[in-house]
Amino acid sequence: MIRKVLGLVPGELTHLTPKLLAAIIAQALSQAAAYLLLVPVLEALFDNDLGRAWFWALWMLAAVAAVVVFGYLQAAIGLRIGVGMQRGLQTRLGDHLNALPLGWFETHSAGPLSRIVVENVREIQGLIAYLLTKVLTSILVPLGVALGMLFIDWRISVAMLLAAPVLFLINSAANRAYSGADERMHAAAAEADSRVVEFAQAQPVLRSFGAVGPGNRALDDALARQRSAISRLMFATVPGLIVFGLFVQAVFLVLVYIAVGRVTDGAVSAAAAIALIAVSSRFIEPLNQAAQLGNALRSAAAAADRVTGLLAEPLLPEANTPVEPGAPSVVFDDVSFGYLPGAPVVSNLTFSVPAGTTTAVVGPSGAGKTTLLRLVARFYDVDSGRVAVGEHDVRAQPSETLLNQLSLVFQNVYLFNQSVADNIRIGRPDATDAELRRAATAANVDEIVDRLPDGFDTAVGEGGATLSGGERQRVSIARALLEDAPIVLLDEATSALDPHSEAVVVRGVHELTRDKTVIVVAHRLATIAHADQILFLDGGRIVERGTHTELLAHNGRYADFWNERSRASGWRLEPAPV
Repeated sequence: MIRKVLGLVPGELTHLTPKLLAAIIAQALSQAAAYLLLVPVLEALFDNDLGRAWFWALWMLAAVAAVVVFGYLQAAIGLRIGVGMQRGLQTRLGDHLNALPLGWFETHSAGPLSRIVVENVREIQGLIAYLLTKVLTSILVPLGVALGMLFIDWRISVAMLLAAPVLFLINSAANRAYSGADERMHAAAAEADSRVVEFAQAQPVLRSFGAVGPGNRALDDALARQRSAISRLMFATVPGLIVFGLFVQAVFLVLVYIAVGRVTDGAVSAAAAIALIAVSSRFIEPLNQAAQLGNALRSAAAAADRVTGLLAEPLLPEANTPVEPGAPSVVFDDVSFGYLPGAPVVSNLTFSVPAGTTTAVVGPSGAGKTTLLRLVARFYDVDSGRVAVGEHDVRAQPSETLLNQLSLVFQNVYLFNQSVADNIRIGRPDATDAELRRAATAANVDEIVDRLPDGFDTAVGEGGATLSGGERQRVSIARALLEDAPIVLLDEATSALDPHSEAVVVRGVHELTRDKTVIVVAHRLATIAHADQILFLDGGRIVERGTHTELLAHNGRYADFWNERSRASGWRLEPAPV
């Protein structure tokens, strides 16, 4: 376990690890020596041999001084590694998360990730900075005392050494019971964290349906499972602590019995017996400390396992060879892909989007339309076939090169709890104020900014909570306009907007897609009709393709879809007859 934790130390600090371990070992052995030297000091005092007592006392003082010096060194080195480890490990986790496939995040919630990056890293830091010294000391001091006792009384030494493996077995059994309970507690706590965040973010929905207080069963159940998991963790921990503590006390009684027996046999003096009992108590004290540290140690070990597990998640293979993008085109060549093995979402897709043209993708829900856009942006890698952007396979391009060619506007817009300006600048942090304002004006964000108290510097709240859905879409379009990439991936999201917001967003979309290569998952009839090419997807396959006129003349699936949408667009509520 300790090897696994030390393996997480950042590379620039690994040279300090041997120094830390050396300081801990030296401190522990010095402490054991100080305890053992108590025997000749007491013997000399009881024999009134002050010269011999001072001789051994000076050696004891030297051992105590060594304890202080090495204690200071291990504390300073451990703290330096611990602080650097927290920063380095969190940076490493952040870099690893940045390199994971984007689709990975769709199956992993924020709660467990937050616990790993914040709480588990803090536990590992504490292990290095403070706990490691106590753990190793609680092992090395008794071991040093037991071995040193060979030169004083071998019987007590043998009793100490025989007790060690039994204590190890008891501790191992307690570890197994604790590990399972701790993992269940972590899962329950992560779920509760996610539910609390959800509860805070979804207040309007929860209140509108009366799902607050007793009505919010999801949060109540998650908190109840967390309480239950904590209780099970305590019940899994306490028996091991009790048994371990009882056995440690039993070992001490055996050592006292042996020491007293040696006095009764006349083998040692009463002074030596007192000293042996005192040293035995010093042998027992670290073992008791080990029992008390057991829970913290096991928790840190579980934290290290979770951090190591996250770092072991396979990264999206990254191309290292720079490429020069060609014409802004998109090509799907016999592409198949599924989120789960054996369950393809798209199958054998082959089509091309020439530079400067617009391709509309239509079809029923679940046909694979949004998946198609995700494959272009390399949220996932295809199972077979090839997706090419800018005349190069997306897998052969560094991520920065690929994403610099793409502007993405999806249905679910996420805005950070920062200013409007900061949210627009996400794609181009170095954009000038003039460039930002031009993009904002083209997307009609200036209309929003004019009524905000601090204009562009107004914070929009978590997820953009202070803005409406249409306003968030306008900010996302301004963000894409500022990036000014040659290829636009657009998952139109105007169907849920009011007429004014829809008209404003549509104007922004027109500005965004002007003279660009566009793939749009289309919902609006006007967008579909003016596309250079229309793909009708069903069951992950292209069942029809062509222009709007060609497909209507064909009178197939697309024609049925168009007629149905046309009828729906004229739908209205009629007053009930009186």
